[in-house]
Amino acid sequence: MTLYGIANCDTVRKAKKLLEQHGHSLTFHDLRKEGLTPPMIQTWLKDVNYADLINKRSTSWKGLSPEQQKAVDAQDLDLVCQFPTLIKRPILATGSKLLVGFNASEYQQL
Repeated sequence: MTLYGIANCDTVRKAKKLLEQHGHSLTFHDLRKEGLTPPMIQTWLKDVNYADLINKRSTSWKGLSPEQQKAVDAQDLDLVCQFPTLIKRPILATGSKLLVGFNASEYQQL
């Protein structure tokens, strides 16, 4: 399992803690430190809707110009990679499933 997120995000910490408490071994990929690439996003898009990946409530989204917001909405993956905090966190890739955001009951079903 790979957990994608930002190390200092409270939601990511909750997800990581829950998974570890239930004995899951996981790899953590810090989107801010280790980066985000268009191929990573394209892989996720095989399992989830693009709109579900973008966090329009984030301060990163609010800090974008209207033109940049339109570009993100038009799936400008390079721009999303420049601002990895636009991605909803965490993203959990289990190998057979991709979970976007943290829902404790979904995580416990793993």
